Amino acid sequence: MLIFRAKLLKPMTEKRRYRVHRFDIKMSRDQNVLEEFLNSLDGEVVSIIPNVHPHFTMGGMGARVSFLYIVEKIA
Repeated sequence: MLIFRAKLLKPMTEKRRYRVHRFDIKMSRDQNVLEEFLNSLDGEVVSIIPNVHPHFTMGGMGARVSFLYIVEKIA
């Protein structure tokens, strides 16, 4: 018989603020621009969410990223 102990969490009293950026990208040419953008952000990057869609190539199916959502936590 397993017994799990749950740790009670305090309710959040402070509101957290987030900013979501949409970054249109072509990975073959915009890697340096993305790096400069991420380094210029004031807050902490929480998540980077890619929008991936299928792409037909000569070798068969592939995938391509058209844009990124970047979630920034603001202090």
